[in-house]
Amino acid sequence: MDNSILKIGHRGAKGHLAENTLESIKKALQLGVDGIEIDVHRCASGQLVVFHDFTLDRMTNGTGEVSKHTLNQLKQVEVKGHCQIPTLSEVLTFVNNKCLLNIELKGHDTAEEASRLIAFFVEKKGWDYKNIIVSSFQKELLQTVFKINKNIPLGVLTDSNLDNAVAFAKTIKAVSIHPDYTMLTHEVVENLKKDFKVFTYTVNNLKPIKRIKSYGVDGVISDFPNRL
Repeated sequence: MDNSILKIGHRGAKGHLAENTLESIKKALQLGVDGIEIDVHRCASGQLVVFHDFTLDRMTNGTGEVSKHTLNQLKQVEVKGHCQIPTLSEVLTFVNNKCLLNIELKGHDTAEEASRLIAFFVEKKGWDYKNIIVSSFQKELLQTVFKINKNIPLGVLTDSNLDNAVAFAKTIKAVSIHPDYTMLTHEVVENLKKDFKVFTYTVNNLKPIKRIKSYGVDGVISDFPNRL
């Protein structure tokens, strides 16, 4: 049963190296993940950059909002551990369809550019739609992707109301629900799996990992994918 549960590295391999960097993604691949989860924001010059927070302060030597900086400015900023902020395009090139890529739309106005890039990488660079999931907590971003390209698999993130997430997911034909692991019971997972795949986050400690796996989820997102 275990083998069928996808091991997904959270922001690359966040527990090992600076999150959402190519270094962290490379580490996750070395650890043998089945998938990688990343976050994207749109910067001032329009490109999508792979970064979690809305501001630079926690993870870099820079300060201020990610969306107010151009790509050129963001490339000058150093992420902890002498890393650089990558673009979504760089991550897609680097991962190169080798595993599932879960792109979480974090920042505003990310849906159109994400849809465009994904279609480009599928049509021109050998990616498969089945290796992509676009997820978000923000309904309007997922609705926009759904309007633009029905081929892009969608996932609905939730940390509060599963019923709402499920009802919304059906309106955009989402393939997966991404609940906070603390919301899950055996029964909840069984019910969700009637209509969706269940990818749960962020499960880091061995006891909860064992419990959540026993529920038969489809994938587990972890800072320490080697523990899965």
